[in-house]
Order: sequence, then structure tokens, then C-alpha cells
Amino acid sequence: MGNPILDLSPLLNLTDEQYYQLCQNNPNLKIERDKQGKIIIMSPTGGETGRRNIDILGQLWLWGKQNPGLGVAFDSSTEFSLPQGGDRSPDAAWVKLERWQSLTDEQKKKFPPICPDFVIELRSESDSLKELRVKMQEYLDSGLRLGWLIDPQNKTIELYKPQTEVEILQSPSSLDAADILPGFVLDLDQIWT
Repeated sequence: MGNPILDLSPLLNLTDEQYYQLCQNNPNLKIERDKQGKIIIMSPTGGETGRRNIDILGQLWLWGKQNPGLGVAFDSSTEFSLPQGGDRSPDAAWVKLERWQSLTDEQKKKFPPICPDFVIELRSESDSLKELRVKMQEYLDSGLRLGWLIDPQNKTIELYKPQTEVEILQSPSSLDAADILPGFVLDLDQIWT
């Protein structure tokens, strides 16, 4: 299983602007591009994934509101143009305020050319675990400081940090991101049910 991949890279070598226009011209499609230039059509999620994702986003949003001035949170509709290649939309993301403010207004309006400091990917029924791991590596290659790959099917969380082996946790009830987001603890009880 996995999302359909349309490999146009042998025929088209889309510039960032052309890729952005492709996405704008097809607003009903959720599209990503991997670092090899392959176009990935993202399948819509089902109700359980949507329920879990809003819980994750709500917790991140609330923490951000309680800690103003640290950074900016983003939902799964935001696509980032990663510095080492690829255009990706994490399910939840956060960027330190100084880094966000260093972008121009035009960069902020399009696909920001920055890798988030923190991302969460939530595996849905249509997601391939192998493809999600490739995506997490693309984030790391572009400067990610902390990433969580949450897999409700196997009740695991994979922790991604630079120059560190991936750590796998089995159904934790909560997870702390204090190294990157001081005081942010994700309550996972609703994710596993």
C-alpha cells in the first residue's frame, strides 16, 4: 500500500516555481514531491486518522499559544520546500520564530524554503511505512532537529534526531519534546484508541 507516485522526472524537470504552479492549478489534489523529483499524490485520510491528527494539532497549537514568541506551528496543509530537495507536508510542524522571521514575505506565502525544526508524521491506513521513513530521512537531511513518526497500526513511535539511530517506542502514553519545544508533552491516549 502507499500513495500513488507519478514519476515525471525523466520527462520534466520542474523548477520550484513550476512545481508550485502545478499545485496551485490542481487545488483539489494534495501533492508532494520527493527529493528525486517524483510527484506523489496523497490519498485523503479516513475518519480515524483525521480524528487522531486534529488531536495532535490541537495539542501543538495550544502549547504554542501558551508559549508565544518561541515559534510557529503548521498543519498538514503546509508544504515546505526542503533545502536538500523535496517538497513535503508533515502532518504537524513547528519552526523556531527566528528562522521563520528570516524568510521574506514572498517565501512565507508560497512553499517556505525551510525545514521545520520539529515534525510529526501520523501514519494513515493508506500510508506505506517504508515511504514515511524515506520522508523522515528527507527531513533529517534538510536540518530537522526532532521528528516523530506515529504508527497507530503497530502502536509505535519512531524518534528521529540528527546523527542518532532511530529509536522505537512501544505505545507510550505521552512523549516529551523538551529538547526542542520546552514543556511540550504530547498526550497519546487518544491516538492509541
